[in-house]
Amino acid sequence: MKTKFDNLYAGLLFGSLFLCPQIQAGNPVTYSDKTPASVATEAASWKENTITPVANPVFFEDAIIRSEIRPFFAYHRIDDSFVTGGGHAEVYAVQLRYAITDRLAFIATKDGYMDLNTPGIGDSEGWLDIAAGLKYALIDDEANAFILTPGFTFEIPLGNSEVFQGEGSGEWNPFISAQKGFGNFHLQTNIGVRIPNDSDAKSTILHYSLQADYYLHRCFIPFVAANGYTVVSEGNKLPIDSEGYDVINFGSSQADGTTQITIGAGFRSRLTSHIDFGIAYEKAAATPKGLFDDRITVDFSIRF
Repeated sequence: MKTKFDNLYAGLLFGSLFLCPQIQAGNPVTYSDKTPASVATEAASWKENTITPVANPVFFEDAIIRSEIRPFFAYHRIDDSFVTGGGHAEVYAVQLRYAITDRLAFIATKDGYMDLNTPGIGDSEGWLDIAAGLKYALIDDEANAFILTPGFTFEIPLGNSEVFQGEGSGEWNPFISAQKGFGNFHLQTNIGVRIPNDSDAKSTILHYSLQADYYLHRCFIPFVAANGYTVVSEGNKLPIDSEGYDVINFGSSQADGTTQITIGAGFRSRLTSHIDFGIAYEKAAATPKGLFDDRITVDFSIRF
């Protein structure tokens, strides 16, 4: 399984780096196509060379107001010490963001389908819950390349219990995102809290993310990222000592105060002026690891 996982990552990595220049070769040059990247920075807003996060796509919300469709796929390996005895999951989803104005956007951040395969509890599959909301750029300082955007989502429990969805009576996620540009180098962060309406069915979880990226070339925009999750108030559903990171909220009854962290790296490729390809690899970096060993996330950001 590990060889298959590593081959998948290597294939996507080299495939995207090969594909980007082939697509660009037939396109007219615009400010976002020029090399070096400093030319593009001088010709347009600092936001033009920023990228949306790839890792933790459900909760690491971009501070910049964009209209985009973002299909993504995640291949997630479960740590062998978890109650499932290891295994893996695959998630297929599509996100939508629509800029209602230059400061206000509608965001649909969670939906999709999960295929879960484990030696301990068997195999199952089903639909995920659906989450949507709004975000508003409270501070948009073009001169200082800084933006601060609070927002919220509400998760509706419409998913299937076979993949640990559809529990409780909904979950709120108020958050604040920010990004600062330093030429072609960008720092972005997000902090929020998952607040369930039913505190027995789900835990209350603080989540926080940080990413640093550098616009090296339109075909290679590398980044490093870290994502953390701290249980503020445990649920009363499953007797385990960890939580479900981003996609799942177990309502764990023995996880109060538990912090789980992932670190990762990857890159985006600007295939055209409207389409980015992204890939991220994440690894659990704190104990208990719970259901997280490592993960590959692949997406396309299609702006309109």
